[in-house]
Amino acid sequence: MIKILLVDDDPNIRRGVRMNLALEPDFSVVGEADDGWEALRLARELQPDIVVMDIRLPSLDGLSAAERLRQFQPQCAVIILTLYDEPSNRKRAEQVGAAAFIPKQKSDDKLVDVIRKIILER
Repeated sequence: MIKILLVDDDPNIRRGVRMNLALEPDFSVVGEADDGWEALRLARELQPDIVVMDIRLPSLDGLSAAERLRQFQPQCAVIILTLYDEPSNRKRAEQVGAAAFIPKQKSDDKLVDVIRKIILER
């Protein structure tokens, strides 16, 4: 089972992503967070394989949270899923060790494939 943690401050986005991922029999959304600090706490507790994280979050942004997460849990892959598809965000995501960067507008088509690719490359 592939354990996934969803991090987005919009509950409707989390619900939509969760519903999409629930269609995959080997995926399990083990938790959800609405800010970066909660994401870090849940990642320590739940030990997910994948964290799907937005960039703009209250209290601790997604890129800073991803960087911290990669320091204490390097085996966990972070996928940035965001509306803010800008070169500076892509560059920073790469710098902090994100495994992938997906614009939300393309997420339905790509997220499942990207998760599978990351797991296979381990």
